[in-house]
Amino acid sequence: MPSGDGCRDEETEVPVGSYVRPSTIEEAVTALRDADGAGVPLAGGTDLLVQAKVGRDVGTVVDLKRLEEVMAIDRDGAYWRIGAGAPAFRIARHEALRANLPGLVEGVGLIGSTQIQGRATLGGNVGNASPAADAVPALLVNDALVHVAGPAGRRDVPLAEFITGPGSTALEVGEFIVAFVVPVAETGQSDAAMRFIPRTEMDIAVANVAVRLRFEGTEIAAAGVAIGAVGPRAIRVPDAEAALEGQTEPNDDVLEGVATACRAAAAPITDRRGTVEFREHAIGVLAARACRVAAHRARTHGSGQG
Repeated sequence: MPSGDGCRDEETEVPVGSYVRPSTIEEAVTALRDADGAGVPLAGGTDLLVQAKVGRDVGTVVDLKRLEEVMAIDRDGAYWRIGAGAPAFRIARHEALRANLPGLVEGVGLIGSTQIQGRATLGGNVGNASPAADAVPALLVNDALVHVAGPAGRRDVPLAEFITGPGSTALEVGEFIVAFVVPVAETGQSDAAMRFIPRTEMDIAVANVAVRLRFEGTEIAAAGVAIGAVGPRAIRVPDAEAALEGQTEPNDDVLEGVATACRAAAAPITDRRGTVEFREHAIGVLAARACRVAAHRARTHGSGQG
């Protein structure tokens, strides 16, 4: 609250060395490079402000919101390009994207509350590299690439290689996330994402999961299963995928195999939100449920283009 003399309360001050608002990707790269590791890209800022208040060293804030490529959501042939700075509410309300990749949109829709989604971004959700990041499992099962710009130029990094550990990514000094490149879902393919949290919203996942299934005729030709919040980073589960591929129906026996594989791949900890045992149980239950939803969508809606 403002004090009586009209000055802002010291508790509301965010320590920032400098602020830059570039108009091109190249200008943004230069600003981050010149900050020599103390530069921070700004898109939504929902995490940055909190981190700065608790002591994170923010030397130079580089505001990316003027960069069209960072803010856009476009389909380019066989790929979706989702800008790292596009607010979550825009992604959640993008009708064509939702029809084609409903699970990915579900994952984004789990980020924060309605108010937070007006600012929160996919770039921040991934770039913070939280083990419980809501959108990461859905991006993983859809083989997302992270399109990065930096002093050495541009490069695409598979998301599975981008997050290297809690709070750690493959970004080099001066690099930032421009967009996510996600293959358009094929005919007979769909996905689903879900999580467990103690509250209805505004909480960190105790366990989260995403599943992608592609049918050819009556058979599951390809599967993707990813789990999060039950280890140092979200991961794909190849044994769960193998349990699904070649099956005609994700029946109880198949789903038990999926759940067992997910529990085996999990490496959770016990904290105030859940025990190891509960997290292992929850990830198996969620994986089975997500399989059923993804299968139903794939059979009834296909790729959402018809």
